[in-house]
Amino acid sequence: MGISPAESGSPEKQQQAAGVGILLQIMMLVLSYVLGHVLRRHKFYYLPEASASLLIGLIVGGLANISNTETSISLSAKPFFSNFGAIVTFAILGTFIASVVTGVLVYLGGRMYLMYGLPFVECLMFGALISATDPVTVLSIFQELGTDTNLYALVFGESVLNDAMAISLYRTVSIVRKHASSAQNFFMVIFRFLETFVGSMSAGVGVGFVSALLFKYAGLDVDNLQNLECCLFVLFPYFSYMLAEGLGLSGIVSILFTAIVMKHYSYSNLSENSQQFVSDFFHLISSLAETFTFIYMGFDIAMEKHSWSHLGFIFFSILFIVVARAANVFSCAYLVNLVRPVHRQIPLKHQKALWYSGLRGAMAFALALQSVHDLPEGRGQIIFTATTAIVVLSVLLIGGSTGTMLEALHVVGDSHDGHLGESFDVNNGYVAPSFKKDGTSGNGIKMKLKEFHKRTSSFTALDRNYLTPFFTSQNEDGEEEEEALLDERISGSERGGFLGQ
Repeated sequence: MGISPAESGSPEKQQQAAGVGILLQIMMLVLSYVLGHVLRRHKFYYLPEASASLLIGLIVGGLANISNTETSISLSAKPFFSNFGAIVTFAILGTFIASVVTGVLVYLGGRMYLMYGLPFVECLMFGALISATDPVTVLSIFQELGTDTNLYALVFGESVLNDAMAISLYRTVSIVRKHASSAQNFFMVIFRFLETFVGSMSAGVGVGFVSALLFKYAGLDVDNLQNLECCLFVLFPYFSYMLAEGLGLSGIVSILFTAIVMKHYSYSNLSENSQQFVSDFFHLISSLAETFTFIYMGFDIAMEKHSWSHLGFIFFSILFIVVARAANVFSCAYLVNLVRPVHRQIPLKHQKALWYSGLRGAMAFALALQSVHDLPEGRGQIIFTATTAIVVLSVLLIGGSTGTMLEALHVVGDSHDGHLGESFDVNNGYVAPSFKKDGTSGNGIKMKLKEFHKRTSSFTALDRNYLTPFFTSQNEDGEEEEEALLDERISGSERGGFLGQ
């Protein structure tokens, strides 16, 4: 976030104004951290850190707006993997469902004169941008109160991949809108989406694999090269981002998949000291970035011009988003449970927690800000105002009531030993009250899904037997023995549960 002074004025005045702006940003960051610590210490979960940061930005921005300060802010541009199939289902298929449902409902609401009417393509753009979730507040409370590691992984993983899907959908529909005259729209939608999403993903995965090979074979894991090792590890994700942007793809999608690959392969090739350093470094950067982002949003919301003349659009958009989120979560959970064994199915209370955790945040706000430039005749301004209201309400109301929601659903205190998202044991899986063999089902779709699940599980074996030994320097013998022991424990528990019926 940089504060730009007025273009007129002497260089000394501009430098002074820039210094005041940087001082203001640092003060807001410090205040956010101190206030967050006080709130955590007193266990006041009704105002999470993200909400406090957003309010600080709103207050400071409002004061700057009242005082007519000419200011502009610019923003430059093993449970996770064990639940990866479910995460991808929620993030890709679920986001697509939520985007389409939201867009269709907003369009029908406009046709029925319940709200301001937008063209169908622009409704889909709004559905795509507002489907990007950002449950930073919910995840922080999950960690504070303690909840199941699998539920944490699902919420976190969905929000990460969901951003990539939302960006790709928004860019695709935006391009289609600009070329809406031909009859080849459907094929162009498919091509543009694959170009953006698959191209960006391929660039990110490719850079990640290159980094893994470099750290494995370059011999950098020695004491006198630790600084070089850490610098290269930090630079590779940014290289991925700039590569994708230079190719006209999505840098955010690319850097996301680079991070996934580097965490899974490259990280284990680092020396022990470098692993500790990069872990602490990225934790520090992410903490600063999250706090800073919510301050920025609050400040920008207070400073930007808004169109509050269409309150009906805001009200019905909120209702439609709630419906679309339910269609996303419960339909995808049903599909995931079809292919999972009974003891690993997602329970209904966790599905409700997933539905409730769909806060809107920085990504939806950024895409809505982009829509102001993409859409003519003030329609982008209406979308931006509605998104702003939805972000503020979801962060303050849903974020503040998350603790109460967790207690009402009885998922508080389900966390296991160790940090959330860092360990996985057979007992950490979703446990059903009883175990029943499901071999008598005549549902053809269910059987096909189970067969597909068996085939995709071979990727785990491919990763364990070929990819991990090739891209990492780990000794796989001990890990294979642990996997065999884990499989034996699972099969033994299943036989015991079956015989006990």
